[in-house]
Amino acid sequence: MDKWFEIKDVDRADSPALVFFPDRIAANIEKLKNSIEKIGRLRPHVKTHKSAEVIFLLLNAGISKFKCATIAEAEMLGQCNAPDVLLAYQPVGPKIARFINLVTKYPLTRFSCLFDNPSSLNTLSIAGLASSMPINVFMDLNIGMNRTGIACGDQALELYRTAIDTAGINVLGLHGYDGHIHEPSLQLRRDEWQAGWDAMSNLASKIKAVGMPNPKIVAGGTPTFPFYAAEKGVECSPGTFILWDKGYQDSFAEQDFQIAALLLTRVISLTDGTKVTVDLGHKSVAAENELGKRVYFINAPNARVISQSEEHLVLDMGADHGFKIGDVLYGLPKHICPTVALYERAVIIKDHHVAGEWKIRSRDRKINI
Repeated sequence: MDKWFEIKDVDRADSPALVFFPDRIAANIEKLKNSIEKIGRLRPHVKTHKSAEVIFLLLNAGISKFKCATIAEAEMLGQCNAPDVLLAYQPVGPKIARFINLVTKYPLTRFSCLFDNPSSLNTLSIAGLASSMPINVFMDLNIGMNRTGIACGDQALELYRTAIDTAGINVLGLHGYDGHIHEPSLQLRRDEWQAGWDAMSNLASKIKAVGMPNPKIVAGGTPTFPFYAAEKGVECSPGTFILWDKGYQDSFAEQDFQIAALLLTRVISLTDGTKVTVDLGHKSVAAENELGKRVYFINAPNARVISQSEEHLVLDMGADHGFKIGDVLYGLPKHICPTVALYERAVIIKDHHVAGEWKIRSRDRKINI
């Protein structure tokens, strides 16, 4: 068994802890770069890692475009002088003023955001005119997730035409996210993806056919990345690839990225002859999945989750499990993105030793703006 995860000076790290492996993160970045013919087509999402240090690794690798979901993530990217940032969210209320403040405070970054309806388009137009800075926008399309976006039909074509003609707005193109597609079968996943891609690309063709500029297309996440990567001209937005997790490792075998983050936890109680309790509660690992599918322990693969509360996780290890008070377990979360957001910092491991900490800077809803 490859024990890449073992930390030789583990007593230097308190638990529960989020742990990053920079060498593996760098390897995942290189793998992503090698999976597409043009690096300029990559626009990775930062929601997974929320870390400035990871952004610098991406920038140093030649990646210049990014996607994010919160104003704080966008500001973190601005602080890193990322050249091109898409806030893949439709700002409303106070977020519009915050977005304008981002554009003003970080002039080295070109920011853009989404819209999917006339009301939001009009509000953004007013803000753009008031600030004397046209707001860069992508029209958000619903390609099957049914969360946000306008369907790829005649209404979308008309809304796009309206946006082109709207003062205070600079239309860059189309955005589509198909996060509903998680089919483990590569062929079935491709079939699901095809319907959304056909709708989106057909709309792009209609836009061009009526004399409007050919729209840029920003699309997809990690599960559908291989399909978009094969379509020339599309900007691809994988996010989870950077750290990977147990859920994607099990479901998407064709994308063999390396696990680059895990959770460190310790045995704090021997409940009875077969059960142990560790310090990995709801506050330490994403809890949106059912109880038995939240975390997998590399060095206790047969552990069965019995219960979880805010600061505790009870495991049935079976008879003669051998674990003692203070023993360390290395856990792989099923879903790394919301798990990272539970931590203020990540412990950094190099050559099996603790090498410092990286702050999870944009886990907060607000940094400055």
